[in-house]
Amino acid sequence: MDEARGDLAHAKSDRDGGYHNWACFSAQQATEKAVKAVFQKMGAEAWGHSVVDLLKELSKKYRVSEEIMNRALELDKAYIPTRYPNAHPSGSPRNLYTKEESRRLIEYAEKIVKFCSGLLSQI
Repeated sequence: MDEARGDLAHAKSDRDGGYHNWACFSAQQATEKAVKAVFQKMGAEAWGHSVVDLLKELSKKYRVSEEIMNRALELDKAYIPTRYPNAHPSGSPRNLYTKEESRRLIEYAEKIVKFCSGLLSQI
């Protein structure tokens, strides 16, 4: 969970510095690591980078709200295109992500990290 919180801080720093693509990516990474922290505490393996897929697996044991799933779905969309210039029809990711996007994805990540922290306290 420490790494998740660090990625969240990194996302905020990138947002404030105008690196919105990296802020979005770091928000996704924070959520991925938070969910994996839950699996780790359960003594289970968690593979892959899709937060939605990880949460679907987690939902077999714990209730995961539709809101959390929808936010994870949006965060997953930031995993590859935020970093690779050939993931978009034109332009570099640096110029294709906005402050509003990074603000929104950071907000979503904060909620998912909080959700996972709550699960950790139950395990």
